[in-house]
Amino acid sequence: MIELKSAGEIGAMRAAGRVVAAVHAAVRERAAAGVTLKQLDEVARTVIEEAGAGASFLGYHPSFGATPYPGVICTSVNGVMLHGLPSPYRLRDGDLISVDCGAIIDGWHADGTVSFAVGQAREEDLKLIRVAEETLAAGIQAALPGGRMGDIGHAMSTVGRGAGYGMQNDFGGHGIGREMHEAPFVPNEATRGRGLRLRPGLVIAIEPSLMAGGGDGYYMADDGWSVCSGDGSRSVHVEHTVAITTDGPVVLTLP
Repeated sequence: MIELKSAGEIGAMRAAGRVVAAVHAAVRERAAAGVTLKQLDEVARTVIEEAGAGASFLGYHPSFGATPYPGVICTSVNGVMLHGLPSPYRLRDGDLISVDCGAIIDGWHADGTVSFAVGQAREEDLKLIRVAEETLAAGIQAALPGGRMGDIGHAMSTVGRGAGYGMQNDFGGHGIGREMHEAPFVPNEATRGRGLRLRPGLVIAIEPSLMAGGGDGYYMADDGWSVCSGDGSRSVHVEHTVAITTDGPVVLTLP
């Protein structure tokens, strides 16, 4: 069932979204060569706890996950596209990292992801991040009341594919609210004018991921969580929680 949210409920999700944004800022500031992914997870835990929020990811166990999720953020590095575990891996200068975080306040969730380079960035990585952010922005701009879900995926694939990057459509966006993952599914690629009618009160997480190698293939790592680019190329993932309103899309995961 798809639940439409009231203005008050969207406001409550905005509070959770601010926590997500605060986590992203704190983790980005702490990330440096020599810092472990587990240490970044501890930074995120502290921000969430001090905000009086809960961690949406901790203990989460979807059907594809090998075990309940052990961290409060996903830390996906280089060829890991999604769901990277906060492991003892020490970051290196030039690493590309995506940080996915979910927070819950008073029973309402928000979910968001940022990607950035550690230390000295490669030009090709900066371009990959920029295009990913442009892809996400295109999807958000297409989330208009009266439109169709396919408009979002079409807008994103036009930008991402147009730049020559690979995209996968199995792990896409989702509805969000009282649960972190709710109906409907939000595809990364779709046909314009097709799919669910977008109505005010619908809140969704829009989250494209791009693979630098241009292919669509991916595989699950031995840890049972990390989704990796099939050709080993660098990948990025970006995401915002977005409310569809009568005035257009409103991003809930900004500072």
